[in-house]
Amino acid sequence: MKKIYLIILLTLCVQILNAQNKTDRTNDFYDNDTTFNLNAPTIEVTGEVANPGKVDLSKLPLRSEIVKEAYLGAKDDSVFKGAYRYDGYSLYDILNNIILKKKNAAEYRPIIDLYVEIENAKGEKVVLSWGEIYYPVNRHKILIATKVARIVPSKTKDLWPLPTENKLVIATDLLSERNISNPTKITVKSYACSIVSVKEMNIEMKDKYSKEINIVKNETSVDKISKYPTGSPENNYPTIFYGRGMGIHGITDFKGVSLKNVLAKYVKLNKATIQNGLIVVVGKDGYRCVFTFSEIFNRNDFADVLLIDRSDDKANGAFTLFAAPDYFSDRAIKMISEIRIIE
Repeated sequence: MKKIYLIILLTLCVQILNAQNKTDRTNDFYDNDTTFNLNAPTIEVTGEVANPGKVDLSKLPLRSEIVKEAYLGAKDDSVFKGAYRYDGYSLYDILNNIILKKKNAAEYRPIIDLYVEIENAKGEKVVLSWGEIYYPVNRHKILIATKVARIVPSKTKDLWPLPTENKLVIATDLLSERNISNPTKITVKSYACSIVSVKEMNIEMKDKYSKEINIVKNETSVDKISKYPTGSPENNYPTIFYGRGMGIHGITDFKGVSLKNVLAKYVKLNKATIQNGLIVVVGKDGYRCVFTFSEIFNRNDFADVLLIDRSDDKANGAFTLFAAPDYFSDRAIKMISEIRIIE
């Protein structure tokens, strides 16, 4: 009899704790509703890797992210769909033991020209840059979610529609067009480029000044810029500038304009470009890096990529790049000669 009373008492305690949690009586706002399991993903990694194959998700830690999801409407307006906590497996962890085998390693060894193409069972594809996955200050923001819970407003009690399949979740995106359901394949790629970097050729550049930037859209030159667009506001980012190879470069301020404002007139932000568009920044020395459209134009964390006018710097000018979302300085391209827009 005592055992029965004890079981009843424990059951009541659990029910009370659950009730408290669901009425915002704890300090965690993000676990106040039921967590639902999504179907288990099967992920294959392929492309420019030495060890392709299926990913054993059972060996990976479960991570969590909170998101507010909105999508493009019929008139390219934004439509809010819901607020959620997703639990799942970080793309950072999924690709962590992959051995890279770059096709273009002889021409360009750095890994900042890599990107991944993620495909789902329906054939939908989205791209993410290697920098998005492995360079950000805030890691593990990209998940393949296997659990979901609504974040329910305490007054309105809105119950947002729940996904029914596992899904790719990119927590730094403003519009969630890259959050495709049931991803099945990750393909690692390097940006195809005919330029051989000066470092790989073992030659010393005498003239390191590039006075203007050639804007190339889908292989066609559309403009040349030698100054900021008229009326572009400047941002100032105090920074501890730290490289993956050389370490500390200094504590300094980076002052420039948002790259998205510089490139805005050359692009169309729609579902296709959000999902698959790339921006490639190329230096006069052949050093280059890849960004996705979403990294530049579709952020929700206000960490802009800056274009910096250093016309007075004859050694590395006239324009340089500063990637505010990155922990490392590797994508800070100097002496920029081209910006390639690939839609």
